[in-house]
Amino acid sequence: MRDGILDDLRDRVAGPVLLPGDAGYEAARTPWNLSVDQRVDAVVEAAHADDVVAAVRFARERGLGVSAQPSGHGAAPLAGGTILLRTGALDEVSFEPGRAAIRVGAGVPWSRVQEVASPHGLTGLLGSAPHTSVVGYTLGGGLSWFSRRWGRASDHVTAFDVVTADGETARVEAESDPELFWALRGGGGDFAIVTAMEFGLQEAGLVHGGQMMWPGAKAAAVLAAFREVTWNAPPELTVWLRLFRPPVPDGEPMVIVDSAFLGAAHEAERLLKPLAAAGAPVLDTRRGRRPADLGDITGDPVDPSPLRARTEMLTDLDDTTLYALAGAARDLPPLVAVQIRHLDGALTASTGAAGPIGDPFLISMMAVPFGPPEPGLARRRALADALSLSGGPKPFTLLAPEEAAAAAFAPRALDRLRAIKHERDPDRVVRSNHPVLG
Repeated sequence: MRDGILDDLRDRVAGPVLLPGDAGYEAARTPWNLSVDQRVDAVVEAAHADDVVAAVRFARERGLGVSAQPSGHGAAPLAGGTILLRTGALDEVSFEPGRAAIRVGAGVPWSRVQEVASPHGLTGLLGSAPHTSVVGYTLGGGLSWFSRRWGRASDHVTAFDVVTADGETARVEAESDPELFWALRGGGGDFAIVTAMEFGLQEAGLVHGGQMMWPGAKAAAVLAAFREVTWNAPPELTVWLRLFRPPVPDGEPMVIVDSAFLGAAHEAERLLKPLAAAGAPVLDTRRGRRPADLGDITGDPVDPSPLRARTEMLTDLDDTTLYALAGAARDLPPLVAVQIRHLDGALTASTGAAGPIGDPFLISMMAVPFGPPEPGLARRRALADALSLSGGPKPFTLLAPEEAAAAAFAPRALDRLRAIKHERDPDRVVRSNHPVLG
């Protein structure tokens, strides 16, 4: 296999081809989550869309699969029989401010979109980490700061440029190929390799948002106030709460509220006023921000790191749930953080394969990223058992590496996705991080 790849695949593509033992292979195969192992047969760093065509055709001839990862976010384990396709070099950006529309290549991060759109009072529906790729995030639905107002990022896609499992190029729109268009809007990357995407932007001149932080001893009061804020929050307001303890000796527990509001500062202050009952925060970074500056709110890590996380859907912030979460704030380790995101709003009517989200909250539990996993798993299970979890579909982009795609879709949507996969790619040449066929 090695000689075949060296002599044939390298002759077919313009970008680098790296095999086990080659200098640079280890770095190229490693995803953003360093706890995920990807032992692939080769890594192809596509120089342009023609390289994607060549890689898919080669894989089909050899009985291999192709898994595309622009930046390595959201990765799951990959084994032999797979070519890992890096598409970071597909970095074209074409912006039409008059139409509030943008076209991006598969390697473009959200920060590029925001830099281009923000001066025109426009924004994309990015999440908390602007260094993630637009295409990878959107193929999984995309849960944004602004999803309560405008739904998922995938709801606003107008066209995909793809390479099919047969190695052919195609433009996919609602009119030209409604089934594939539906599947690509939130169904993951299991149906075709997307090389470029076009989508609409939204008007957002100035966003008022930032982070408020209190000592962990204030967790019960902050949780109660957070519940009150979410009861009355309009779709323009998104608030997330984090229980956090630095993974260092004697790290002090903290409780954090992150917020973003599409509106004036005085209105944001009014909506967040219940938090005053918790007392003055030790840190308050709220201010007016351009959409391009949204990545500063949570300060998500940019550099690759190990991570063990699990997300579940939460039906309610009832008294029992608040009591359990306040207890978790006092006794967090070996968990590093617990995050609760308020959903609802336009997410209840989201379209495409991602579909609507019926639960008002989600909770993510992140374990210590080093040492044996068992203590973190046990602590996570104990906390989950004390909460009002729904077991409903969760965002595809928040699936844990070990989870199956089935956890992200309602049964009818999953059946439809599987039928599309069987029809378009019965040999499973294109392989998502979480394949719909398991």
